[in-house]
Amino acid sequence: MTDAHCHLYYLLQHNQDAERDRCRFIVPCVASAWNPEDFRCHEEASRNAPEDARLLLGFGVHPQLPAHGGPDTTISLETMEQLASEHRLDAVGETGFDLYDAWFRESEPEQDRIFARHIEIAHEHGLPLVIHVRRALHKIFAASAYLKKLPAVIFHSWPGTPGDGDSLLKRGINAFFSFGNALVCNHKQAIRSAALLPLHRILLETDAPYQPRRDCSYSYWTDLPVLGELLVQLRRENTDFSGSADDMTTIIDSNFFRAFTGTNHTG
Repeated sequence: MTDAHCHLYYLLQHNQDAERDRCRFIVPCVASAWNPEDFRCHEEASRNAPEDARLLLGFGVHPQLPAHGGPDTTISLETMEQLASEHRLDAVGETGFDLYDAWFRESEPEQDRIFARHIEIAHEHGLPLVIHVRRALHKIFAASAYLKKLPAVIFHSWPGTPGDGDSLLKRGINAFFSFGNALVCNHKQAIRSAALLPLHRILLETDAPYQPRRDCSYSYWTDLPVLGELLVQLRRENTDFSGSADDMTTIIDSNFFRAFTGTNHTG
């Protein structure tokens, strides 16, 4: 199966040296980096990738980063601009907005500025944009006129309702909605969205290592078949989907490559 969002560098750091080989990526996935060290790790892994486990490279300024202050935001933006100009990126992001608590809300003006720059770079270089958004969907709708100009917009760990997703699609945004272990952890809104949004717009992700099941210390690619089986169950209960787990894998994989490479695109 395919993984629409992971952090390979931190998955490797999260585990003891003896376990690292087990954490080498084993599926086509998109690795998100926010600093040069992360990206160098991902780029080397991409060069050494097995033929059946393609690693796509993303880079962006996480919306929580401005709240931490310091020079990291400037360094990350400059790095992203350089990588995009050198055609070394497959996606821009993750970026977006995080207004989850007062500490993050204090940096909202800086989040606005950084998000706008990500959109400009994605548009200039024809790259998909990966969005992180918490308590801030109103800001995504406000930017819809710009987002619809991009090749694709991928919502990592989609936080909205099915109606929110449909509204973004109706505004002309080539949107894809990604789901991870929130489905297993019984997050009702994520479950409802995964069950009802258009199936050809749905992706699965691990957010490895940061989105574990309740009985695990980190997320990993072995979570993907569990997510796929749960998605089959949800679609059978709520739509006319009658396919197998293998059929679902084929659909999600097709969505993944349409979103991130533009191949086999359907509207």
